[in-house]
Amino acid sequence: MLAMLLPLLLTIQHFYLAMRRAWRDAEFRVLAALVLLVLAMGTLFYHSVEGWGWIDSLYFCVITLSTIGYGDFSPQTAAGKLFTIMYIFMGIGLLVRR
Repeated sequence: MLAMLLPLLLTIQHFYLAMRRAWRDAEFRVLAALVLLVLAMGTLFYHSVEGWGWIDSLYFCVITLSTIGYGDFSPQTAAGKLFTIMYIFMGIGLLVRR
């Protein structure tokens, strides 16, 4: 069992160390805060306008901003579709920076 978990534990350790190193950079902290703000804003919007649950709204935001786009959720209202267009351009601009 431990042999199966070892790669996962090593990956988590590497991710933690990389985040600690990156957090020392002021620009990284600002971009991380902006990404979290955009995710929160999108989650609140989809929860309110589309009537999705909190987890589904956050899931859609992450999938959309990462450009994966599984297609299991999509906005049904005109406001949701227009917001999604702006959300994609705003989010990609943040995530592709640098």
